[in-house]
Amino acid sequence: MKADGTARWDGITRRSSLKDKWAAERDRLADAARDGDWRTVFHVLDEEPEWANSGRLEGRSGYAPLHQAAWHGADAGTVERLLEYGAFRTLRASDATRPLDIAVSRGHAHLGALLRPQIRHPLPQDVIAGLRWHLHRLIRYRSGGDGDGDGDDGGGGSGGGGSDLATQHAMRLPEVEALTELEVPDCWFPVPGMYGGFHIRLRGAELTVDSWCRVVGGSERTDRVTVGGVYLQEGERL
Repeated sequence: MKADGTARWDGITRRSSLKDKWAAERDRLADAARDGDWRTVFHVLDEEPEWANSGRLEGRSGYAPLHQAAWHGADAGTVERLLEYGAFRTLRASDATRPLDIAVSRGHAHLGALLRPQIRHPLPQDVIAGLRWHLHRLIRYRSGGDGDGDGDDGGGGSGGGGSDLATQHAMRLPEVEALTELEVPDCWFPVPGMYGGFHIRLRGAELTVDSWCRVVGGSERTDRVTVGGVYLQEGERL
């Protein structure tokens, strides 16, 4: 989380997007979660709580610590502590499984109630999908691209070839589904090289997105994202 309590979406998936020191710490977190070494996991998260939803750099599974806890069948206290750090129950791995799905498939019934998503701001799935598509298009546009991707890069970016910074870094873009479980449905999404990022707020069935991108456009702006498209605060459609 940011200092003001806003949730932070960590979209970093490539080692080259981080300094060596931080990449090594991300490796340590991923290794410890894989091995069920929760003491080390908590030691890292005490220093970097915004990594609670981070997967292994350049990994294939997309497992964050909560997915690994579900796989191991960790005790309730371990899972509760990960949730206190801000782990998302709705976070999906590369194969679209949530921590709950993993726990059920592994027979860890004691984790069912803890891992069941608590949706505070319910939205129909078609609305979530529409907002997601246009949000990702806006992020690519504002981070230096033309925004004309297919919108289906939530699992780790579109893999390169695009001109925008989010695509160049193969970032995992924010998921609207995660916002629906937050008490205050806001998150901050920084983009390497942008010297800024995106403050995303879910309000009803729409998103309000403030963005700063000094290297690719200069000034702050606010966009409104609906299932029908992206609109500048003044009303112009993207």
